[in-house]
Amino acid sequence: MNAPVDVSFFARAAKPITSYRPYWAKRFGNAPFLPMSRAEMERLGWDSCDIILVTGDAYVDHPSFGMAVVGRVLEAQGFRVGIIAQPDWQSAEPFKALGKPNLFWGVTAGNMDSMINRYTADRKIRSDDAYTPGDVGGKRPDRAAIVYSQRCREAHKDVPIILGGIEGSLRRIAHYDYWSDKVRRSIVVDSKCDLLLYGNAERALVEVAHRLAAREPVDNITDVRGTAFVRQSTPEGWFEIDSSEVDQPGRVDEHINPYQTTAEQAQAKGQTCVKEEGDAASQPNPAIQPLVFQPRHKTPRERTVIRLPSYEQVKSDKVLYAHANRVLHVEANPGNARALVQAHGEGTTARDVWINPPPIPLTTAEMDHVFDLPYARSPHPAYADEHGGHDGATKIPAWEMIRFSVNIMRGCFGGCTFCSITEHEGRIIQSRSEESIIKEVEDIRDKVKGFTGTISDLGGPTANMYRLGCKSPDIEAACRKPSCVYPGICQNLTTNHDPLIKIYRRARALKGIKKILIGSGLRYDLAVKSPEYVKELVQHHVGGYLKIAPEHTESGPLSKMMKPGIGSYDKFKQMFEKYTEEAGKKQFLIPYFIAAHPGTSDEDMMNLAIWLKKNGFRADQVQTFYPSPMATATAMYHTDLNPLKGIHRDDRAERVDIVRGEKRRRLHKAFLRYHDSNNWPVLREALKAMGRADLIGNGKHHLIPTFQPLTDGGYQSARRKNSTPSGKAAAPAPVKGRLLTQHTGLPPRAGVKGKPKAR
Repeated sequence: MNAPVDVSFFARAAKPITSYRPYWAKRFGNAPFLPMSRAEMERLGWDSCDIILVTGDAYVDHPSFGMAVVGRVLEAQGFRVGIIAQPDWQSAEPFKALGKPNLFWGVTAGNMDSMINRYTADRKIRSDDAYTPGDVGGKRPDRAAIVYSQRCREAHKDVPIILGGIEGSLRRIAHYDYWSDKVRRSIVVDSKCDLLLYGNAERALVEVAHRLAAREPVDNITDVRGTAFVRQSTPEGWFEIDSSEVDQPGRVDEHINPYQTTAEQAQAKGQTCVKEEGDAASQPNPAIQPLVFQPRHKTPRERTVIRLPSYEQVKSDKVLYAHANRVLHVEANPGNARALVQAHGEGTTARDVWINPPPIPLTTAEMDHVFDLPYARSPHPAYADEHGGHDGATKIPAWEMIRFSVNIMRGCFGGCTFCSITEHEGRIIQSRSEESIIKEVEDIRDKVKGFTGTISDLGGPTANMYRLGCKSPDIEAACRKPSCVYPGICQNLTTNHDPLIKIYRRARALKGIKKILIGSGLRYDLAVKSPEYVKELVQHHVGGYLKIAPEHTESGPLSKMMKPGIGSYDKFKQMFEKYTEEAGKKQFLIPYFIAAHPGTSDEDMMNLAIWLKKNGFRADQVQTFYPSPMATATAMYHTDLNPLKGIHRDDRAERVDIVRGEKRRRLHKAFLRYHDSNNWPVLREALKAMGRADLIGNGKHHLIPTFQPLTDGGYQSARRKNSTPSGKAAAPAPVKGRLLTQHTGLPPRAGVKGKPKAR
């Protein structure tokens, strides 16, 4: 059985967010919606806002929308919170709509990174935006967090700016920017914010708000976990370590690999940590010595900062970039992470970006507090259509998708290198209580307009990590591995799904609930550890199709993704089909795959296509690798090196096959859509060049046929706005260092083409 959630090291390591004395404005009570206009403020009896939140999303008062959560958490602390949603960024005037905030601006690009929101993986501009009424694109600027921060400063220059959200989280150090194909500075420098709060920021935000309310200068707030800011130098009393002493690039003496367990380290040295069996086990064996780890530094971790290579260094040296990325991920566990610092600029302009250790995860009680707040669970009335509802022309697709869903946990310990969840939310699972989850299901049933009896999801970043975690608080606090499930499931990880099964059964037994579906991504290598869970899921919570993500079939790309082999998928598929047959249903697995991921060869994609045809799969939507800032796979894409294996300048460094260029990326996507006749000419050419012309023919065992029907070159996707019209020219290749945008959010500087105007 799992240990109770609150015995974790993290549960007792921080001040509870509910223990602060409420701000005096608590007397105003809760607002039905956080105000977006002066008229709403007047109806609430407010003369001003203590905090004004600026977001790139439409305001939906629902716990799946970050600004709603932040706003309601601050409101519960007694602060008057207003929201400026999707303002026109062409001038500062829209940012003055609610007046001057008494305490600070809270700025975010929204639930999604603004660049990923606006551009496809092929750098083509999207015409839609799921977080905007009517699904209309172009309602937020590129690099929205920077643009909004600049406009807030222009509107009221003496008000502190607190930046947050995933766009800020993924840019807290110097990072490779896929859209301009260059390394950019930390967003703390570019946005000129006073504080960046990275990750799920409720704990840090509540502390910062109360300290600012107590008239503490924002420049003095340098000790809050989960924050980043600019300072001139390392303060007195701190011990600074060069990052090369943590994980040194180049020729160095052998050092401890933080990604290996003790047993793996011993095995690599030809030793073992286990006593030999038999009579000899009781006798000391001089040939077998346990590994003894001597800390390299005796300095206290809470007063130690690691200096990463500077922005100028990582910009010009890919080895140092990969090294900095590796160190960042090593220092990611709140239980043992140290502060990081990275210099930006040289000489008199030099300044340090200081990044405090990650925030302490919320306890179950704190998670319940956050999700039990009085959300209206609908878009703001300002978005209502002519009938007063939100289902017509002003429908917000992102809200429609999660309208009847319940978020039961946060975090993910999978560590997939292409995913940003670990960098943002962390790998410690934060779970709500059963009672809080059931209460939300009942609230949806009783209060949400349009509910017909089906809950669309009980999940989170993953479907089945609820209440899973390390068996030992001490091991959990000390571990530095990036994944608990790769290359195999850690022996210290609990895999008991009983608490989740209990919630599923209790929720579907509620009066008025017809169906509980599971829409979040399933970690099937964990699920097979609990046949009872798979049976419950398959027989009661699948709506005909279940989407899972093996991502690939070949070991090369899978090892760079840190994903399990296809054998885990096969095992889950057998269980799925068994329990489906027992229930007398017709249900199907829909596997998702990634094209063009680092480490993927043309042969790997060919073998995946053969597997797809053999198993009767025809992928409609093709997911191409998208290099998001700060992800490990993005570091591979930029540097051609594998940060998972250690960084060296010599032949010991593992080189990674990177899929670049329109032609090769198109080929990898074509293999995923081998059945599309538009792709056959490309595939025929590639297969002949690869010496696999035997796969071209008109038999069932061939991958593609010899004949070619007339095609228009178009691609019709299930997602209409992802389709390519016939005759559409390919996107131009990016010019290194140039933004591929229609707008930068600011008018061009006079006389300088394409550059933003200085502010």
